[in-house]
Amino acid sequence: MIGGDQKNLLLAIVISVAILLGYQFFFEKPRPAQQQSQQQSQQQAGQKEAQQQAPQPSQASPGQPGAAPSTPAVPVGEAPQIGFDAPGAAGAAADPQAARAGALKQSPRVAIKSPALAGSLALKGARIDDLLLTRYRETLAPSSPMVELLHPAGTAQPYYAEFGWAGDKSVKLPDGNSVWTADRDELSPGNPVTLTWDNGAGLVFEQRIALDNDYMFTVTQRVRNSGGADVSLSPYGLVSRTGTPKTLGYYILHEGLLGVINNTLQEIHYSNLVEDGPTTMKTTGGWLGITDKYWLTAVIPDQKSEVSTRFISAPAGTDHKYQADFLMDARAVPKGGVAEVTSRLFAGAKQVPLLDAYEANLGIPRFDLAVDFGWFYFLTKPIFYALIWFEKYLGNVGLAILALTVVIKLLFFPLANKSYKAMSKMKALQPKMQGLKERFGEDRQRMNQELMALYKKEGVNPAAGCLPMVVQIPVFFALYKVLFVTIEMRHAPFYGWIHDLSAKDPLGLLTLFGLIDWNVPSMLHVVNIGIWPIIMGITMFLQQKLNPQPTDPIQAKIFLFMPLMFTFILAPFPAGLVIYWAWNNVLSMTQQWLIMKRMGVKVT
Repeated sequence: MIGGDQKNLLLAIVISVAILLGYQFFFEKPRPAQQQSQQQSQQQAGQKEAQQQAPQPSQASPGQPGAAPSTPAVPVGEAPQIGFDAPGAAGAAADPQAARAGALKQSPRVAIKSPALAGSLALKGARIDDLLLTRYRETLAPSSPMVELLHPAGTAQPYYAEFGWAGDKSVKLPDGNSVWTADRDELSPGNPVTLTWDNGAGLVFEQRIALDNDYMFTVTQRVRNSGGADVSLSPYGLVSRTGTPKTLGYYILHEGLLGVINNTLQEIHYSNLVEDGPTTMKTTGGWLGITDKYWLTAVIPDQKSEVSTRFISAPAGTDHKYQADFLMDARAVPKGGVAEVTSRLFAGAKQVPLLDAYEANLGIPRFDLAVDFGWFYFLTKPIFYALIWFEKYLGNVGLAILALTVVIKLLFFPLANKSYKAMSKMKALQPKMQGLKERFGEDRQRMNQELMALYKKEGVNPAAGCLPMVVQIPVFFALYKVLFVTIEMRHAPFYGWIHDLSAKDPLGLLTLFGLIDWNVPSMLHVVNIGIWPIIMGITMFLQQKLNPQPTDPIQAKIFLFMPLMFTFILAPFPAGLVIYWAWNNVLSMTQQWLIMKRMGVKVT
């Protein structure tokens, strides 16, 4: 029977380990190959079903994914042309750069240049479909290519944004094949471009596109009616992506379609959209789009207008196409009159301060939810801003983590102080506890009764010692979220061999910590632990030696095994998190040692 002095502490540690293991293997662990295969099977089944149910291109009704690439003549109040008229290039995957270069030549273009973006917009279809994020590269290597966000039609996986008008079939409207004219050949901050297209029947369409220094496009659409009759048109905006992207597959990270509709976050996975079909909702304002781990492409309607939003997918060969779009209420364009509406497009990195600034300055509701802060949002975001503040003054995210750990320790100092005093008293009582064990070792019930009487007499609470570990679990999870999902932590270096705090320690035991150039098989990654996890395990072992030791030999073995178990559990976690845990252990040991010295307890 487990003694009452250790029962609560052992229970707390077991729960903590269970939480960590569960969090790692049920939430963090990538979906297994079997699930990926099942997802592909579901997609193929959905594709066959959609192909059987979808009308032929010549018969497709407007606004349906099967519609032919013609004028988006959609009755007012229905969805706009889906925009799925941008087929991928056959064989593009074999030579993606050549395919991209060839695709860019298929349309006259306006160059896009800003401190954050490079690329172009296609005059054919008036699509923003070619964007590179100049501040970010694919890997840590300086020669690594810049991150490609949007891709034109003709590449393997077209990905673009588009704004336009939907209306009655009798009105000739611009579509994906319409070639617009531009008043300048370059779009840059402070130098907007105006696109124009004349339908030849009295309607002239304009798009004035402006760009700030970061990732926000402002698109002002106008329709001038010089014809002989009034018309009614509905503005729309869409983000379209061909091909299911390779996702990380972590359950705590959303990658797919998302938006804030009616002030509520909506998250839809690619596979769910294929399986469950379109999702439509009405809202006033809001935003919607497609997100990757660090990147977002989202259309943002006028925040005072009521819009119909939609998430939809359609078959594309052996894969699928996905789209998030909005449709505003119809606008009357009287003969001789003008209709105008302003929308926005965000296409870039999900920098939290930038998203917050757009939310505050442009009135975009809950725009920071594009970053998957999760259930611990109330804790995760303050921790993020604390790290950013410390990094500003210390010049290094790793040092910011160390400084934040000190602050957290100070915040919990009264609680930890009480706990360590209780543990010190427990340690001082160990000779008496050992005596009780020798007297009542065979009578577990009597021994527990005597232990509880001893605790009561000495004023010791055996449960108090587990509080330091319990209170740091939410902080641990929140810090993990910050390191895992925020772009600010991506490729953030520390010192020595840690060049990316958001990734695991790159030096492993099986490579003799970098001395042997060997690609460790994936099945051995679990034992290929790095230097910082080992440091963390050592600090945990040393801290354990300061704690009162269990009188039960089985419990003692379990406690002795805990540092080794945690070393392997935390080895695949981001290096920044392991550094936090090790530094936290050092601070805890220091605090506990000082308390023990002050109380006259022997330190062993």
